[in-house]
Amino acid sequence: MARQLDEQLAARYPVGQRLRVLDVGMGQGTQALRLARAGHKVTGVEQDPAMVAAARAALAEEPEGIRGRVRLVEGDGRDTGVHFLPGSFDVVLCHGVLMYVEDPDALLAGLARMLAPGGLLSLLVRNGDGLAMRPGLAGDWQGALGSFDTVAYRNRLGLDVRADRLDALTATLAGIGAPLRAWYGVRVFTDTAADDAPVPSQGEFQTLLAAEERAGRTEPYRRVAALLHLCGVRG
Repeated sequence: MARQLDEQLAARYPVGQRLRVLDVGMGQGTQALRLARAGHKVTGVEQDPAMVAAARAALAEEPEGIRGRVRLVEGDGRDTGVHFLPGSFDVVLCHGVLMYVEDPDALLAGLARMLAPGGLLSLLVRNGDGLAMRPGLAGDWQGALGSFDTVAYRNRLGLDVRADRLDALTATLAGIGAPLRAWYGVRVFTDTAADDAPVPSQGEFQTLLAAEERAGRTEPYRRVAALLHLCGVRG
């Protein structure tokens, strides 16, 4: 997904431009720190105290120059209008958040308002059109059958959450003034890997990434990916 995001940034902005980035639901700060290391100014919003603590700990290990480019805000991503002015950011990330939001339309509209004209909105969501793949490949036929006509599922943490369908999100993005410009599949081949699976050798890992990246932009594979990465652009 990082490669996909970098591709979109490179296509929209001149090399070397320092971007204003908002990362909503930043978790432990993986993407925020990666972008700060690249020279961008990043504001991360996170409401889970454990994740905030992990992000602060990771940030503390960075050089001073990188620490100075990152701001952490404890809060709900639905309250961006409380903390920031409209049009304050060139890029807004919302990765792995929508599955925990029962009605995401208001959140997405708020995120779109944070973008400057021409700004990029990057979403990572669970693919509602691919929910049957994981149980089906695991031989759970009842689970597979039950996944075709719903967007509800139980994740690996044991939480009951929801997925999004590509067509519905495409319509939503158009409606909030940030129409879809590109989309990718994420975890096409590796979604069924065990959490404790051994880390492959560096050479094998790079080959795995190359295969996933190719599948994530190629029909029909990306359609059944576990996750979708959607990129909308503010008009």
